Amino acid sequence: MADVALLIVGMILGALAFSLVVGRHRARRLARLTDRLADATDPAEGLSAVQYPDRVLSSSIERLQTRIADVEALATTDQLTHLLNRLACLQVLATEIERANRYDRQLAVALIDIDHFKRVNDTHGHAVGDEVLRHVAGLLRANARAVDALGRYGGEEFLLVMPETDIDGGVASAENLRRAVGRASVRVPTSTGTVETTVTISIGVAGRHSTDSLDIDQLLREADGAMYGAKAFGRDQVHVYRPVDEDVALSRATIDADARTRAMEVGQAAFEASNLHLLEALRQRPGWAGGASQMIANLSADIGRAVGLSEGDIDRIRTASLLHDLGKLAIPDEILSKPAPLSAVEWRTIVEHPRIGQVVLEQAGAIRDAASIVLHHHEWFDGRGYPHGLAGSEIPIGSRIVAIADAYEAMISDRPYSLAMPHDAALEELRRQRGSQFDPDLVDVFIALVGDGLTETGERYGTTPSKRLVVAPPLAS
Repeated sequence: MADVALLIVGMILGALAFSLVVGRHRARRLARLTDRLADATDPAEGLSAVQYPDRVLSSSIERLQTRIADVEALATTDQLTHLLNRLACLQVLATEIERANRYDRQLAVALIDIDHFKRVNDTHGHAVGDEVLRHVAGLLRANARAVDALGRYGGEEFLLVMPETDIDGGVASAENLRRAVGRASVRVPTSTGTVETTVTISIGVAGRHSTDSLDIDQLLREADGAMYGAKAFGRDQVHVYRPVDEDVALSRATIDADARTRAMEVGQAAFEASNLHLLEALRQRPGWAGGASQMIANLSADIGRAVGLSEGDIDRIRTASLLHDLGKLAIPDEILSKPAPLSAVEWRTIVEHPRIGQVVLEQAGAIRDAASIVLHHHEWFDGRGYPHGLAGSEIPIGSRIVAIADAYEAMISDRPYSLAMPHDAALEELRRQRGSQFDPDLVDVFIALVGDGLTETGERYGTTPSKRLVVAPPLAS
């Protein structure tokens, strides 16, 4: 009897010991599973790494996984646009800044703001405003690079974090987004039916300028300042933050306070006098000092027709070609007429004139559509121009057309810094610069149009060759 009792006690103790071992084993497996779920960026990844044989417990864990994923989405995703929310954006940015500082890598950020969004809300209501936000968010998501992080920063603002990207690369990506949004239309319901319209965005880009460590607050302040700079210069454009430094490349110099003031004054005068009065004022000045050139306007229009542009686009290009050097009105004549080489400070003033002209046109009512063409008419096809360093098709086609006509007119005309060259020599210079300074296809079209040196009325382009031929500097026309 005693032996039976001892056997039973032994069995009970053995069962308890076995249960303890199995329980500890299961507890450890559960601990590993919860650790995987806690550490995984995607809860599904954590669950797939460890499978549990108990069906009831496995089902409970799956429900827990789904709940964790839902909570994670609520915590990191903007519910309207389905992009990252502000907190998640800042977490991504902080992580990328830490990595860039640790490994001395490049990093750029862009703040994106929908233009005139308050007007949309006030005019059509917040439901339409929400639809516009979803529309823009979808376009940004579809056109952003896969390596970049995009989120809604707040209100109508979005934040784009671009790892391993320098400032110029950030500007190029931002320009791609700006064009993608501007080209797409959105249907907006109104009281009289549905209206199809377009939305534009202004973008500020900032990034690493030197080997100094990046700071999240400073980087966001710089991007924010650049974005408001884009809005101040007329919206629907990309503006980049660059620290003021006399030694940096002058092609991306910002407008100083005095030049900006003069530009605003000229712009207000243009608005009050309208475009016809403005053109009359420009006729009193020589072409090299900002005067309107009918030759450039006609040549630009001819190129536009030859490549099949619409009449509306041709009209905008004609207007822009007449006013392309309008910004020179805000530059002192002693600099414009100086025959000797310009100093660094004087050259900085000269390269401001496309932006100054844009400021003028943005305030000039009926002719503001020409502003973007004027802004970019000194961009080079290979990306070495100013003010934004755009390249290829990133440059508006109107700007590429005006650049060719402007350069041709500059070469066949006497200027303070150069004597005129004959028609054939000017065409040869255009051929030499095709693909670098100028759009090669448009150069071919231009040469086909004017190759014989005769206008449609039989007049001859160019002048009698001078004894001393001096080619005008390509960037200073």
